[in-house]
Amino acid sequence: MKSSLLTEKIRAANASGRIALIPFLPAGFPDKDRFWEELAALDAAGADIIEIGMPFSDPVADGPVVERASLQALAQGVDLAWILGELAARRAGFSAALVLMGYLNPVLQYGVAAFARDASRAGVSGVILADLPFEEAVDIKRILTAQGLDLVPLVGLNTSRERLAMYAAQATGFAYFVSVLGTTGERRTLPEEVRQKLAVARQVFDIPVALGFGLKTPDQLKGLEGLVDAAVFGSALIKHLEAGGKSAEFMAAWS
Repeated sequence: MKSSLLTEKIRAANASGRIALIPFLPAGFPDKDRFWEELAALDAAGADIIEIGMPFSDPVADGPVVERASLQALAQGVDLAWILGELAARRAGFSAALVLMGYLNPVLQYGVAAFARDASRAGVSGVILADLPFEEAVDIKRILTAQGLDLVPLVGLNTSRERLAMYAAQATGFAYFVSVLGTTGERRTLPEEVRQKLAVARQVFDIPVALGFGLKTPDQLKGLEGLVDAAVFGSALIKHLEAGGKSAEFMAAWS
């Protein structure tokens, strides 16, 4: 099997003695032009992987901050055709690996095979579909894999060890561990059971484990040394941009 760029990016960061950084930004936010400026700034500031949100009108797993940003992008006419077309024109400009994160409906409307083909051509390395259950992922994973794309699994506190093993048997890229039960959004503290469940996930998966949903500052990762290979942050970054800040400033706290 061909090695995964997502795995390589995270392992390289870990080898240098740090947790890999994975910022999330909805495509087209804050506006179509500035989105690309902020994406370039995240890349230049040391992002190992960048998750690009595919805005959707019914974002069931998103908290209010991400939902607001996504709806703002939709209002500007952002859709998959725009995202993939613009990425294709810029694919050579990023050092970070790129992941598209969103929901199944827009992908189905685009056409799974066409989506996989165009995402691969646009330089995308992986896809996260928040509402795609394991049992329904077989055909989609096959199509994505044929185009060199990882289907990144979402697991969390309520994922049993047996189900973790089901995901681990087929997973590539990295495993995305959801730190809380509920929607995305920054939290002041992480649940105590996160450490225990992360330890189980690290035993089960032989690919990197990234922690996301609720991360606001690097201090939240204290006590999780050896259990987390990468950190994903989105809501806190979006709020920083909404307040007039820049991506580079936000990234500096994590570097």
